[in-house]
Amino acid sequence: MTRSRVPESFVIARAALAILLSLALLVSTLWAASSAVLGTVVFADRARVGDAGISAGATVFSGDRLSTDHVGTVQVRVRAARLLLASSSSATLAQEEPGPSATLTAGTATFSTANSKAFTLHVASAVLRPNTDQPTVGKVTVLGSNELIVKGIRGSLEIAVEDDVREIPEGAAYRVVLDRNAPEPQGPRGAGTKGMGGPPIKGAKSKFIWYAIAISGGVTIWVAHEATESCKKPHDHC
Repeated sequence: MTRSRVPESFVIARAALAILLSLALLVSTLWAASSAVLGTVVFADRARVGDAGISAGATVFSGDRLSTDHVGTVQVRVRAARLLLASSSSATLAQEEPGPSATLTAGTATFSTANSKAFTLHVASAVLRPNTDQPTVGKVTVLGSNELIVKGIRGSLEIAVEDDVREIPEGAAYRVVLDRNAPEPQGPRGAGTKGMGGPPIKGAKSKFIWYAIAISGGVTIWVAHEATESCKKPHDHC
């Protein structure tokens, strides 16, 4: 019995198809890897990504968990924004629509942005982002599972819990209680309070309550300057 000979053109076509499929797989893998890249570590001192130490120049990805020791700090540049974690802090990076984000689970984070879509910070059920396209600096400290302090250092911030959305103007600071049934918190020691004697700001359908407090001076603004300057570089997308 004689075998039927496979046409040479068929063999060539099949080989070409195999090469194309291999190239498509390689390109898709490289694209997926590059799309998960969020930014670069600018400065790190006693900081970690996951359980490993991290240093300046390292690349950070969506899903990375950053943390600092009790005397550590880390700053990352994520496109048109910067995120600074103070000591004893932890946050997980992510890619959202329309831009990068982080979920702060402990400690204090200062973020700076060049526009309103540059960065979003999650703390429990609260979502914080710039309120305008102007350079913005915000600082958030986690006090507990349902309490935080939010400061508008430069520009105004937007804080939202579901459909309850409010503005924190530049120069203002609020102690926020996410559980509306929680007892009234005591003011921070030495912070002082504004509007003493009046009731806390609370709407009928509020998802949180907040208390105005005094904002401390001497907060650095250079982070916002760095975020703005980074937008002038061709590799950044603002």
